[in-house]
Amino acid sequence: MSGERGEGGGTEFQRILETLRTRIADGTYAIDSHLPAQRELAEELGVSRDTVQRVLRELNNEGWIKSRQGSGSRVVKSPTHLGNPKQEVPRVRATLGTFVARAFAQPTVRLDVFTLTSESLDAHIRLQAEHIRLKEITPERIELRILLPSESLDLPYPRMKKSSEDQSAQPEPDQSGRLQDRLRAITGRHTISLRAALRDLQTEGLVPSVRVEIRHVPLAPAFKLYLRPGVEALFGPYQVVERPILLDDGVEVEATDVLGLGSTLTRHVNDEGDPDSSGSVFMESMQAWFDSCWLLLADAP
Repeated sequence: MSGERGEGGGTEFQRILETLRTRIADGTYAIDSHLPAQRELAEELGVSRDTVQRVLRELNNEGWIKSRQGSGSRVVKSPTHLGNPKQEVPRVRATLGTFVARAFAQPTVRLDVFTLTSESLDAHIRLQAEHIRLKEITPERIELRILLPSESLDLPYPRMKKSSEDQSAQPEPDQSGRLQDRLRAITGRHTISLRAALRDLQTEGLVPSVRVEIRHVPLAPAFKLYLRPGVEALFGPYQVVERPILLDDGVEVEATDVLGLGSTLTRHVNDEGDPDSSGSVFMESMQAWFDSCWLLLADAP
């Protein structure tokens, strides 16, 4: 594992990984374009080429880029879009960026979220925080409730992939445990980040009222859910995949995992004029499900 350290005590590997993810998501590196050469990235970002190589390998494993020796790294997918509400086009397939932007365009921002790690949400929250600092939007109140899986829950993913020679064999418990620890570390890092981003807005006097609540439930998420209560929802199932995962010490392991960043999200809108419409029924049922989990299953605040 690289000894380089970044701001806030995070590893340089994680800092560069999140930087390149954001650049791909916001179009700085567009789909079908090539990333700068490894040496250029290392010089620009102030890290070693070894760190850049590890980051590119992780992006390749996650499906963001395709790397080929002698041809560099080409962007093939942008799993999460840091959108602008002005670019919104009515469609069934939706993006989290435009959803969060619509929420933050209101005087009162209300969001209820059920997710595995909050990684995607963190990126969009921090983006909206910058819009607030630039006086582009001026919400008066922010209310965010997040449901996450219990930290003690033995999740079905990520797990070490079973050997193809013996499907009945159990994965090494130590490696699977490290994968679960890695997932919990990712969750902790992003919940701390988004909580701080929002509370700083209140501390700086930019938003008069901010309330962020995070609770844990004994459920393994099969889907992610984003709700603007009474208005709209985004719903996306987690697709189970087999992929390499790079551990903190540089060891790469084959694992069964889910790619939350690549989840296909569908948008459902509450129709106040028709409570029996599919959108209204979906909103009512999912809000009731979220509230029941929040009140009856989640740990006490």
